[in-house]
Amino acid sequence: MTATPRTKRGRIDLRDVLPPRIEGTVAVGPKRRLGFAEFGDPTGRPFVWLHGTPGARRQIPAEARAFGAAEGVRIIGIDRPGIGASTAYRYPNIRAFAEDLSILADALGIDEFGAIGLSGGGPYALAAAAALPDRVPVVGVLGGVAPTHGPDAIDGGLVALGSRLRGAILIGRVPIGFALAQAMRVARPVAVPAISLYARLSPPGDRALLTRPEFRAMFLDDLLHGGRTSMSAPFADVLLFTRDWGFTAQDVPAQVVWWHGDADHIIPYSHGVHMVARLPHAELRTLHGESHLGGLGVPEEILTTLVDRWTATS
Repeated sequence: MTATPRTKRGRIDLRDVLPPRIEGTVAVGPKRRLGFAEFGDPTGRPFVWLHGTPGARRQIPAEARAFGAAEGVRIIGIDRPGIGASTAYRYPNIRAFAEDLSILADALGIDEFGAIGLSGGGPYALAAAAALPDRVPVVGVLGGVAPTHGPDAIDGGLVALGSRLRGAILIGRVPIGFALAQAMRVARPVAVPAISLYARLSPPGDRALLTRPEFRAMFLDDLLHGGRTSMSAPFADVLLFTRDWGFTAQDVPAQVVWWHGDADHIIPYSHGVHMVARLPHAELRTLHGESHLGGLGVPEEILTTLVDRWTATS
């Protein structure tokens, strides 16, 4: 187990969050690997936790990590390609990620698993259920992205803006991502005040979360571990969000519980309502007064709900 370093400046202490129980990479193709970090009970029910955009394998709340260890839940955070310890790679569509996820699960000795996706991780969690119906019985989506094309499309939000800027993203994602990664290497102390500034500019719900020491520590820890190599991966996410996903909502047979803040300033609440109406077996849980990060504030509810749903379907 790798010890987590403390910050040298600011008030965020990275020891406020439990470090991973184990961390490593798994080969998923020729010269390709996915990075992962595991928390909780190694013999418990497994859940893959798919980070937001941006984010990385450690973007898992302190309460979720502690809950997993105490309540028999195994949580695996995964770096998408180009993030942290994962090799850069371009999927043809979001569904294609499921094949890599299946290989990683096999390598970790996991048969069935639940999938949880925050924001940009939401489409990947749904893709896992669509492509691996015998392995993914339950899905939790936290303020997830909705499609901009195809039968499930809805307009509005930052993803729709990304669709309009698609050409510029195609041209600039690699050099911009490289520059941001280099900046991360030389300006890590700036990360602490940057998180504080973002908190001050955020809506009340997100601001309340980001002022909690353990919550800020989790974000800083994830940022420093996930931004080491390249930060072009979030642009790759946006490009995939703005094309056909390779599946539709009707292709998702799993039980889906969708948490969404009704004051979300990034992914409109209406997108959650829209997707839940189109998924065959879905429930919307409204986070009243919460914004985009609201789902990260209720990890115990999320894990308890999904474990109960899984048990009910067994």
